[in-house]
Amino acid sequence: MNIPRIVVAAPSSGSGKTTVATGLMAAFAAAGLSVSPHKVGPDYIDPGYHALATGRPGRNLDSYLCGPGLVAPLFLHGAAGCELAVVEGVMGLYDGAAGEGELASTAQVAKELRAPVVLVVDASSQSRSVAALVHGFASWDPEVRLAGVILNKVGSDRHEALLREALGSSGVPVLGVLRRAPQVSTPSRHLGLVPVAERRGEAVESVAALAERVREGVDLDTVLALARSAPDLPATPWDPHTAVAAGGPAGGGRPVVAVAGGPAFTFSYAEHAELLAAAGADVVTFDPLRDEALPEGTRGLVIGGGFPEVYAPELSANTRLRAAVAGFRGPVAAECAGLLYLARELRPKPEDGGGAWPMCGVLDASARMTPKLTLGYRQAVAVGDSVLAAAGTRVSGHEFHRTVIEPGAGTAPAWGVVAPERRVEGFVRGRVHASYLHVHWASVPEAASRFVAAARGGEGTEEGTERGASA
Repeated sequence: MNIPRIVVAAPSSGSGKTTVATGLMAAFAAAGLSVSPHKVGPDYIDPGYHALATGRPGRNLDSYLCGPGLVAPLFLHGAAGCELAVVEGVMGLYDGAAGEGELASTAQVAKELRAPVVLVVDASSQSRSVAALVHGFASWDPEVRLAGVILNKVGSDRHEALLREALGSSGVPVLGVLRRAPQVSTPSRHLGLVPVAERRGEAVESVAALAERVREGVDLDTVLALARSAPDLPATPWDPHTAVAAGGPAGGGRPVVAVAGGPAFTFSYAEHAELLAAAGADVVTFDPLRDEALPEGTRGLVIGGGFPEVYAPELSANTRLRAAVAGFRGPVAAECAGLLYLARELRPKPEDGGGAWPMCGVLDASARMTPKLTLGYRQAVAVGDSVLAAAGTRVSGHEFHRTVIEPGAGTAPAWGVVAPERRVEGFVRGRVHASYLHVHWASVPEAASRFVAAARGGEGTEEGTERGASA
């Protein structure tokens, strides 16, 4: 299959990849092209801005979480029917999982996609040295096609002239120049950029401003020509029905699986809902900040990642929903923020003062904020059977949080982490699976099949479960 495509990369984080990639997506979409947005790595936040720019779900391409062999199939699935795909890289072009060579790097994904790479260079503190930098990136791996450079944070006409002169003999064309423009930067906090769902009005304005900057500073015709020069991709598009080996509902009909959303729970991969639906569920979204009850007929509950610590007072104040979650008898799958929401309480850092916010009390555990960032890829094995995995199931996951959770009684660990260190992680209690580990279900589609099967046999939203604590 041949879908025009480019990868937007950089020498390092902070060079302007998100600015350029999102601006390109928005500019091409505004010109009438159907644009498929993608992000290398496990990040959930950038895809939200990509979706806003294109009107299509932002999708992740992570060769660690899913394996290199799924990169092209997932790309073709997400980009089906589109006229252009823009892939934003992660970190520096050749940076990947620690100690794993090129695994999970932008370069590896670009090679799997046979896509030309556009390098975004922060030129704010250099002139002739830019040519040496670009030469090094272009020659490091001959399998990576570095097709052009966009110079970011250029200070003046004179500065631009010096940069263009230096790059004139490099063999890598300058595709555009962006001047410094802090007014369109996106706000950030302790885990990165603020998600779109928390600042939608401002985010719309920011994306529009990025599109205008890119239209003014980048040769869009040449970028599009480069994207169209990408060769055919010899891969079969990923299909969720094939992945779960289920064409429709089995006995018991289509159970309703409620998935947490809204500003507090913005972290999810688009393929998860597709896999749940392919496995036979009706997927319905609810907002724990605003909804006082679970969706009617809920038989399974999925609570993904996000920022419950930012919204802890509001989540705690929604006592009716907390009671409904505490009394829910069906299967529950929770990741990171979802784990905190299921705990007995969430406490701020000691230096921030204040007491604890009561959460749902599904797990007899206490969570608290901490200044320490836990971040990185993990290899793990399911310790026992659960609603997501059979004992012994191996998964690749990712952790990204500034909280710790202190377990109480009555739970078993969800995962045995085997790399980079050995430890146990998460909780399994009855039909509840809760963990800090983010797992991309495209790599373990049986998780969706297993969860929907458990939901078909569940008892739904009746209250009175033995695991439900006082909300």
